[in-house]
Amino acid sequence: MPNRIWLITGASRGFGRSFAEAALAAGDRAAATARDISSLEDLAAEHGDAILPIELDVTDRDAAFAAVRHAHEHFGRLDVVVNNAGYGVSGAIEELSEEQARRQIEVNLFGALWVTQAALPILREQGSGWIVQVSSIGGLAAFPLTGIYHASKWALEGFSETLRQEVEPFGIRLLIVEPSAFRTDWAGSSMDRAEPIDAYQQVDLIAQRRASQQEENNGSQPGNPDLAAQALLDTLDRDDPPFRLLLGNVAYDVATDRYQTRLNEFRAGEQVARGADDR
Repeated sequence: MPNRIWLITGASRGFGRSFAEAALAAGDRAAATARDISSLEDLAAEHGDAILPIELDVTDRDAAFAAVRHAHEHFGRLDVVVNNAGYGVSGAIEELSEEQARRQIEVNLFGALWVTQAALPILREQGSGWIVQVSSIGGLAAFPLTGIYHASKWALEGFSETLRQEVEPFGIRLLIVEPSAFRTDWAGSSMDRAEPIDAYQQVDLIAQRRASQQEENNGSQPGNPDLAAQALLDTLDRDDPPFRLLLGNVAYDVATDRYQTRLNEFRAGEQVARGADDR
């Protein structure tokens, strides 16, 4: 579809930035949100009226609705709404503070929910449009130290599976993007880290995971955000787009392995499962 109108949250860097750049390079127009829109000044200078920077903290429901309304009024329609704003919290479950846990869910889950709710009436009236949820391989599989991050992404995927069924009759399509390690700042300054508890530092698996998270921000991650952006554009153009878009070798390998493991577990427990019904 030529000349799409995008709304992309968290467009200042990482995937959001790459998605915005790819959309604009393709001749589309975009409302790009960020908590600090000065980070979008270079894109505005390069693309002029094709980009509309909007200041937004997605945890503010009223502001999210206002941002979506502003984008729609400015461009006249919305074709692709990308819920990209988010970050990670690193810490064992016992280490997490209440503030860290609540903030993680507020941004990654409720932020996407508010923007989605704001966009749905517009897309329903149009009878068309995409909602793209930027999840993670961490929305399908869980690893040590990122439990609250996984909780936020599994919840995002859960409500998106329901949403897909609810809005398909209106011509609205859903896409969940599930990348593995990409050259973004996810494990760098974007990540919040809990105060370690010494007992967990003595567990080799935990200590190794903490060290690997530091290394994940060294710029040598295999994933290229620009290639991911092109993959997204190509997927939106497909006649048979998937519901889930895995991005990266690790994402594909982990997802297929975990699902096979779960199938094996389910089948091993079939007799017990069926025996719990009395008829």
